[in-house]
Amino acid sequence: MKQFVLGIILALQFLTRIPIPINCPWEKQFIKGALTSFGIIGFIIGGILTLGYTITDLVFPLWMISLFIVTLWVILTGGLHLDGLMDVADAIGSNAPIEKKLQIMKDPQVGSFAVLTVIFHLVWKTAFIFGIVLQINGQIMQLFVGLCVIAACSRLVPLFLLYFVPVMKQEGLAYYWKQHLSVREVIVGTVIVILFALLSPNMLLICFSYLLYFFFFRRWILKNFKGINGDILGASIEGGELWGLFILWMYTLFVMG
Repeated sequence: MKQFVLGIILALQFLTRIPIPINCPWEKQFIKGALTSFGIIGFIIGGILTLGYTITDLVFPLWMISLFIVTLWVILTGGLHLDGLMDVADAIGSNAPIEKKLQIMKDPQVGSFAVLTVIFHLVWKTAFIFGIVLQINGQIMQLFVGLCVIAACSRLVPLFLLYFVPVMKQEGLAYYWKQHLSVREVIVGTVIVILFALLSPNMLLICFSYLLYFFFFRRWILKNFKGINGDILGASIEGGELWGLFILWMYTLFVMG
């Protein structure tokens, strides 16, 4: 139990900017617990986002609520994954060899490709959320489970990438996490998310749609980078969230609508 609780705390401290005033040791058992808990962090994020929607629903127009949810989403993660997305966008935009792409990702300066990517990314996130809250018509439970599953599955993607894709270099956070990851953490983390999705069985569609996202994202990584690093894992989370919002919007439009 201690391993599980401290693992969740460690994952929270790593994946979010939620202040947790507990000194959690970076020991093997707790790191494994953190890896298993990646999906649970998604549940916490989804719950907070739903609470934000509930508080603002009766006061503000839908466009403002949608923008508030995206803003809160960025605040919760501290822009950590957006930073990875921006670094990857600059590297891809350079059309340079792999070694040069690595140098670009390490460069603290922000290029035009990064700026354009993050702008369109956040705009599309806001647009999909607007479409979702418009269609759900106050069905809080559907929104809650949907946002939780999206945030959780998006954080399972890095686990699958760490397990199935080699790291670009034998150093850095991606390599460190990979050293402590086994098939057990991947399976347990996935089962936790699927069991939660059963609260609204239709949301299993979102879970299984991530298999398609993982398949194509993995191929794209191997083609362009031959491996993963921390920036690519962060980009996979942001891409996963956008993918999940798109699938949920499609569901609310054509099934619930």
